[in-house]
Amino acid sequence: MTRKSSAFVPHDLARPLAGAARGPLAGLTGAIKDMFDVKGERTGGGNPTWLAAAKPAPRHADAVKRVLAAGAAIVGKTVCDEFFFSVTGANAHYGTPANPRAPGRLPGGSSAGSAAATAAGACDFALGSDTGGSVRVPAALCGIYGIRPSHDRVNAAGAMSMAPSFDSIGWFAATPGVFARIGPVLLGGRSRRATIKRVALATDAWAQADAEVAEALRAFLGRAASALSALDDTVVAPEGTAAWRNAFRIIQGREIWAIYGEWLERRQPALGPGIAERLAFAATVTAEQARDARRVMAAARKAIRARVPPGTVLCLPTVPCVAPNTDADAATLDDFRTRVMALTCIAGMAGLPQVTIPAAQVGGLPAGLSFIGWDGADEMLLELALRLAPYCGA
Repeated sequence: MTRKSSAFVPHDLARPLAGAARGPLAGLTGAIKDMFDVKGERTGGGNPTWLAAAKPAPRHADAVKRVLAAGAAIVGKTVCDEFFFSVTGANAHYGTPANPRAPGRLPGGSSAGSAAATAAGACDFALGSDTGGSVRVPAALCGIYGIRPSHDRVNAAGAMSMAPSFDSIGWFAATPGVFARIGPVLLGGRSRRATIKRVALATDAWAQADAEVAEALRAFLGRAASALSALDDTVVAPEGTAAWRNAFRIIQGREIWAIYGEWLERRQPALGPGIAERLAFAATVTAEQARDARRVMAAARKAIRARVPPGTVLCLPTVPCVAPNTDADAATLDDFRTRVMALTCIAGMAGLPQVTIPAAQVGGLPAGLSFIGWDGADEMLLELALRLAPYCGA
């Protein structure tokens, strides 16, 4: 078929998948990251060699099955970073999805096409995955809503993995009403409802943001003050997040190599810049390094969760800057990734839900604001996003 836009893979669905005649998502259209199985289709994971070797899926991924049963139609499969190992959204094989709300700038990744398609109005919502920020980052850079749910609250059956200790199936929407409607369809497990009585500004995370980004987001908080609970300050990582970020990187590397390493060594596929280097690092991570990193993770998880009891949410910039230019050099992109991971590793290490909203603009470019909740607070974060929506975007 003719390619719909840069957001969709060249091997897109031949025709949309029709949803049930009735259901809570009836009349809506969705897109899916090219990591979710569709019965009879091959799943590509961002790499054409993997796609060529893949067999047609015997059944839909659980998340795909759920949205179809709820009445939504699926209009296509979207471009992602190779093996989901980037936060930029650039794919050397399929191209970089255009960022509709920041032309000439990166859409963020790895769920780049899902975010771009949603921002462009090609679908009402889209499915993605978030390991190190792969929903949160593109949602923020494309100026839309996105959520990384509590770890394991969305069934990942039929979706390609990256690092199971961190992987979370999430979604995007351009409007808050649709965003909230997806929750009851996909969220399983235990919901822990509690009234949000405290919004704690993570001052150390805010200090990571560019001055103009922090200023725009604080202006949003001023506009939205009547819709927020009491604001106060907290420090999430008194000793900084560098050790957390490094532990995340080591565990992620060990786990992605355990899944794909044998295949990568055997097939030697062409890999894009950045992806090749990160996978080469992953191949070197030892079991001892991974054990040490897991001890750091356990301590971080305990410390972070202690700061987010039921009724408290952390507030922080989703990413520290606006979207980099599409032609940014390797050094700029490495710095971007490092700065982003300093913020995204917080929820990832703790397995907590995080929602990002299109709170503000900086020079006409989107700036996302995030809220991290306690384990099982996903529904409360979706409700918070709805409540804050009227104040977004200025």
